[in-house]
Amino acid sequence: QVQLVESGGGLVQAGGSMRLSCAASGRTFSTSAMGWFRQAPGKEREFVGGISWRAGMTIYTDSVKGRFTISRDNAKNTVYLQMNSLKPEDTAVYYCAAGPTLIRRTARDYDYWGQGTQVTVSS
Repeated sequence: QVQLVESGGGLVQAGGSMRLSCAASGRTFSTSAMGWFRQAPGKEREFVGGISWRAGMTIYTDSVKGRFTISRDNAKNTVYLQMNSLKPEDTAVYYCAAGPTLIRRTARDYDYWGQGTQVTVSS
């Protein structure tokens, strides 16, 4: 019943910006946390960052700090990933996930996942 739907992916040149959205339905996640993950071909799924729905507290992996920003709109049950100064190394399928009370860095701690959206950064 719970669904997460990512959108906003596509092709962008290095140095450009892109904003991803994750819309949740079936329930609210106002007391939970949301994580963003990414996975490139042949690589493990990597934690990008996360947000506490209620407080708006965010954490990020070191490689995206200062470039990516996560925000949320609790009324719309939607989380955003703003990506600036994109690099070719950011190319991956990006997923949003939800479920834990606190932000977690491992995929196994999340109960619900979106279908993913492709982000390709060209040089």
